[in-house]
Amino acid sequence: MHGIFLPLSIEAWTNTFFAEVVQKFGDVFQAISSFVLQWLLLPIETVFRTAPPPVMLAVAAALAWFATRKASTTIVLTGLLYLIGCFGLWDKLQQTLAIMLVSTLLSISIGLPLGILMSRFDLLRKIGAPVLDMMQTLPTFVYMIPVLMLFGLGKVPAIIATIIYSLPPLVRLTDLGIRHVSPDMIEAGQSFGCTRNQLLFKIQLPLARPSIMAGINQAIMMALGMVVIASMIGARGLGEDVLAGINNLDIGKGLQAGLAIVILAIVIDRISQSFGLGRRERAAQLLRRRQRANALSGKEKTA
Repeated sequence: MHGIFLPLSIEAWTNTFFAEVVQKFGDVFQAISSFVLQWLLLPIETVFRTAPPPVMLAVAAALAWFATRKASTTIVLTGLLYLIGCFGLWDKLQQTLAIMLVSTLLSISIGLPLGILMSRFDLLRKIGAPVLDMMQTLPTFVYMIPVLMLFGLGKVPAIIATIIYSLPPLVRLTDLGIRHVSPDMIEAGQSFGCTRNQLLFKIQLPLARPSIMAGINQAIMMALGMVVIASMIGARGLGEDVLAGINNLDIGKGLQAGLAIVILAIVIDRISQSFGLGRRERAAQLLRRRQRANALSGKEKTA
C-alpha cells in the first residue's frame, strides 16, 4: 500500500545547508551572540540583580501607578511581586525579567518597522503573512534546532527563539492598526501638506497606538510562555525551577515557580494594557471613577 508514495526527503539537504551556513558564517553568529550577551543582557541583568529589592518594588509601583492611576491596583500588583520574593525566587525573577526585557526590546525593534513596511506595501504583506503564519504554527522545538546549531547553548539562543515566537502578533497588530486609521484623518493631514513621514509619525502611529500596544502586550505574554522552554537550552530564571520540578518530580517546587510566572504575567499584562489605552479612554475611565466617587459621597450625605 505504501508503494504509491514517491521517496522524498529534505533531511539531508537541510542538514547540509545548515552545516555550510555554520561553516561560512559561524564567526558572524558568534559576534551577534557576544554582542547580545555582553552589551544587552548582562548589563541589564546585573542592574536588576544588584538593585535592592525595595528599589525594584518602588519602580514597579511607580510604573503601575503611572499606567493605571489606581492606588488599589498599584498596591495589589506590587504586593504580588513581593510575594515572589517571599517564595525565595527574587533573584530568578530578575533573571527572567532581564531575558524578557531584552527579547521584547529586540522584538519591538524588528517588529515595529516590519509592521509599518507591511502596512505601506501590499506585496510585502502578501509575502510576509505566510511567513508569520509559519512562525506562529511551527512547533517551538522545530526552530530551536537551527537556533542551537547557529548560536549554541545558553541565554542568547533562548532570546532568539523567544523573538521568533513573540514577533508575529506585534507585526500583525502594527500593520492592522495603521491600516485601520480613518482615511478622513489621513486626507485631512494631506490637505495640510503633511509629507508621508509626517503622516506616519503624527497621525497614523498615534492613532494606531492602542493596536500597537496590544501587539507589544501579546509579544510580552508569548515571551513569558517561552520561559520554561528557554530554560531547557540554558536560560536561567523561573523556568529553571519549573524544569527542575519536572525532572525531579518535585511538585511543590514546580508549582511555586509556575505560580511566580503566572504572577509576573498578571503584573506585566495589567501594566502594559493600561499603557495601551489612549488618552481619551484613560480620561474617560478617570471621569467614570470620579462620578462613582461623587455618587457614593452624595448617598452618604443623604443618609
